Amino acid sequence: MTTISNDQYCGLDHRSNFSPGHTSKGYCTLLFARREFLDALSSRWFLLYTIAFSMLSISVSYMSLAGSGSQGFAGFGRTTAGLLNLIMLVVPLMALIAGAGSIAGERERGTLLYLLAQPITRTELLFGKYIGLAVAMCCSMGFGFGLSASVLAWKAGGVGLGSFSMLILLTCMLSLAMLSVGMLLSVLSRRSGVATGLGLFCWLVLVFLSDLGLMAGTVIFKLRVQEVFAIAIFNPLQAFKMGVIVNMNASLDVLGPVGTYATRTFGDALSWLLALTIVAWIILPLLFAMLVFRKRGGV
Repeated sequence: MTTISNDQYCGLDHRSNFSPGHTSKGYCTLLFARREFLDALSSRWFLLYTIAFSMLSISVSYMSLAGSGSQGFAGFGRTTAGLLNLIMLVVPLMALIAGAGSIAGERERGTLLYLLAQPITRTELLFGKYIGLAVAMCCSMGFGFGLSASVLAWKAGGVGLGSFSMLILLTCMLSLAMLSVGMLLSVLSRRSGVATGLGLFCWLVLVFLSDLGLMAGTVIFKLRVQEVFAIAIFNPLQAFKMGVIVNMNASLDVLGPVGTYATRTFGDALSWLLALTIVAWIILPLLFAMLVFRKRGGV
């Protein structure tokens, strides 16, 4: 991200009424969040990601309709199903890369020491950068979803709007979870290149290797369906996928015996279980990143 100028740090903004002796609690966090958000808005990756996501959302809605043999654009329900796999590929990758370059990038450029010299704690710095990136990611996806929803509502009415709204909510939750993991990798890494590489590796594991490994493990170790389900929801992407399918009022039988077991065992509580799994991925990596960042000496 772009380096913050000297007069915009906590207690050093000559355009505000704050001074080092008068900074209110939480002001530093909000200031860093604001600057991180503005830096994201002005960056190329944010602009390209927003444009690409918007175009892909509209394209998927059109292709979903083409498959149904109708004219115009697909309804919200079909578009939700069509966007599912696209979101599982694109959103985690962008969130991991954005988070991985945050702290490690400041450390590599040598600006982290200057940031920590300001009247701000390490927790405030980390949390401020996280909030700024989180808001930027959600705004980017919200623009794409909003544009797609506007066209769909105009062409196809409001059928399936509820499932589409839940898709937006769960997508934002998934991006926050992956951003937390990216921030943790950034705190643990000395260089942004290393952090980004680890982020790409995590994305590869979560998107591809986890499914292949789960299938291989099921065959080799003869895992029971309960064990397969427990391992599957440990992956936030799988929890996201099942959560979207459940909120579409579709049957999890499409996922095979695991989906049937989950539906029969948990019933209406399944959607809450899946949502709590994603929430845990939001909170735990971020807390661990804060702990590591606070305990680590120097920069």
